[in-house]
Amino acid sequence: MNQLRVLKKLVLISFMYGFAATVFSQTADFPNREIRLVVPWNVGGSNDISARQLSKILASDGITLVVENVPGATGTIGMTRVANANPDGYTIGMGTSSTLAMIAQGLTPLKNDQFAPIARVTTDQLLLLVPAASPAKDIDSFGVMVKKNPGKISVGTPGSNNLNHIFAVMTGNVVNSEVNVIPYTGGSKVVVDLAGKQLDAAVLKPSESKAQIDSNLIRPLGVFANERIKTLPNVPTFKEKGYNVFPHGPLVQMAYLVAPAKTPPQVQEKLIAIFSKAIQDPRFRSASEEGGASVDNVTGKALEKEIVDVTNTLAVVGKKVFTEQKK
Repeated sequence: MNQLRVLKKLVLISFMYGFAATVFSQTADFPNREIRLVVPWNVGGSNDISARQLSKILASDGITLVVENVPGATGTIGMTRVANANPDGYTIGMGTSSTLAMIAQGLTPLKNDQFAPIARVTTDQLLLLVPAASPAKDIDSFGVMVKKNPGKISVGTPGSNNLNHIFAVMTGNVVNSEVNVIPYTGGSKVVVDLAGKQLDAAVLKPSESKAQIDSNLIRPLGVFANERIKTLPNVPTFKEKGYNVFPHGPLVQMAYLVAPAKTPPQVQEKLIAIFSKAIQDPRFRSASEEGGASVDNVTGKALEKEIVDVTNTLAVVGKKVFTEQKK
C-alpha cells in the first residue's frame, strides 16, 4: 500500500515537472512564431494604421506581427475573439475607449477581466469636422445650423454609444438641440462619406482625417479637449469658444493592447517588453504625434488601473448623456 502511494507521488511529481518544463520551454523562446493582432475596426482607420506601424517596427527586430481586422459592434466582435483565443500570447487585441464604453453601459457580455493589459498605444483628441463646402465655417455657425434643423444634421461616428457618439450628441446639447448620429464600423468609412458630402459632419481623430484636411476635402471646426492639437494649431477647442462638452467629467480616447486573461505571466511580461519597445520607438512616436495622437509608457498594472478608471467614467457619462438624449 505504501509502495502504491509512493508510486502515485512519483507519477504526480513527474507530471508536474514535465508540465512546468513544457511551460518554461514555451515561454523561454517566446515568440517563436507570428503574433496575431486583432484590430476590431476597418482597414485604414487610426487603430489599423497604428497596428501596421508597429508591425513594421517589430519586423526589424525579427518579430512577425500579423494584423487582422475584425470590425463590428463598436469593437466588441473583434475583442470577443481575443477574449476567447488560446491564452498563449500569440493572439492579442487592440482595445479602445469605444469598446470600454460598450462594457461600461452593459451593451456587450464582454468584461475587462477577460483581458490581460499589455501596453497603451496612443491617446487621442477628437475633432468636429464638416465637408469643405459646408456653410458651417466655425463652431458657432455649426451650432446655428443645428439649432435651425433639430434632429436633421447628420454626424458620422466610428461606432455607437462611445466617445465619438457622446461628443456628437454634445454638439447638439450645447445649443439645446439635437443631431442625427450615424454610426459606422470605422473612421475610414466615415471620412470618405464626409468628404463625399454624404454627411453634414463627423467626429473623428486627427489621424483619421488629417490627410483629407490637408487636401481641403474636409474642414475641422473644433477640438473636443481643453488644449489645441499641436499639428492643427489653428483649430480652436470647444472650451475656448465657450461650449462645455465635458459637463459630466473629463473623457479620454485611447487605444491599448491586451492578451487573453489567462495568458501566463511570463508571456505577458515578454509581450509588455516587446510592445513597449516598439511603441517608444522614435518612428512610431513621430508618426503618431504627427497624426495628432499622444504616446506614453503605460503598461501592465498601471494600464489596468487606467482601463478601470476610464470604464467607470464612461459608465457615469454614458448613462447621463444617452438618458438625456432619449428624453
